[in-house]
Amino acid sequence: MRHKTFFWFFLPTGLAMLLFIALPIVSVVIQSIYAPHPAVLVEVENCTPLVGCTTETTIDQDATAALRAEKPLGRFVGLDIYFDRGHLAIREVREIWANTASWGDMFDAFGNLPFYRAMAFTLTFVAIVTPLTIILGLVIALAINSLHRHLKGLMIFFSLLPMIVTPLIGSLILFWMIDSRGVIGTALVSMAGDPDFSLKASTGLMWVSLIVYGVWHAAPFAFVVFYAGLQTLPSDQIEAAQIDGATRWQQVKYVVVPHLMPLVTFVALIQLMDNFKVFEPIVGFNASAHAQSLSSFIYNDLGGETRQLSSASATSVITIIGVAILLSPVLVRTWRDFKGAR
Repeated sequence: MRHKTFFWFFLPTGLAMLLFIALPIVSVVIQSIYAPHPAVLVEVENCTPLVGCTTETTIDQDATAALRAEKPLGRFVGLDIYFDRGHLAIREVREIWANTASWGDMFDAFGNLPFYRAMAFTLTFVAIVTPLTIILGLVIALAINSLHRHLKGLMIFFSLLPMIVTPLIGSLILFWMIDSRGVIGTALVSMAGDPDFSLKASTGLMWVSLIVYGVWHAAPFAFVVFYAGLQTLPSDQIEAAQIDGATRWQQVKYVVVPHLMPLVTFVALIQLMDNFKVFEPIVGFNASAHAQSLSSFIYNDLGGETRQLSSASATSVITIIGVAILLSPVLVRTWRDFKGAR
């Protein structure tokens, strides 16, 4: 393809990426290094015959509006928002390292910092849900691919149901099921023998519930990708392995998995990005008291009457950096495979 032809072919995509990806990121970065102007306060003295003179502090609306109109971005604070207690908490982290003796006390101290508490749940969710989704999706794909052709359509339909359900609705359904009056909750209460037992009252059990939901909702996507990949698997390789006396496990390990490895990389990329921005399950499970992700952290900053745009922007930038760090090993592997295939 000639350079001119490629330029005109890529131009619409390039403009869309510039408008909807690059410019918003630049805007978020700029907003994160500016803080809103404080209100201009003035002291007004009121004198009455009986009470005497009193001084009241009020907000000068005109001066505040003029200041904000003069500098709409706010006041420049540099990286102060990134380093404050609501985010990286550099000063608090130094004190923890200097004054904490045991690892348990250190983890408890970090748990009292809101950003690190959200980061801990996010990384735990990513580290557990991503590999379990890949493994479960591959197992389902292998199982359905081995069924009789008359049963495959029905099983594919049921396997795709979790992905068809809206994430928020799906999380609400599971939340009601684990309630003490729900199907799962009632069974667990009977098994535990404690009428006060509740999954929603424990932070650890709530994390487990959120992780189970994450795997349940994402596994159909991995299944679809792997099932499509199995249709391209050369039958002569499987037949050769069977002739050599390979077991079912050996066929999967040495023939199927190497064939699907590019798809495994693809699914890992998608799941890492999706799981790092987990949000809907926390809202659906009403789990903000037990679990908070970086996305819900941003949502809380943007909600309410006093929107903390600068704080939300700083968290967004840190989230983007975190996603880039998580994706870098997978991207490096993909680039090496691409160079080796040339």
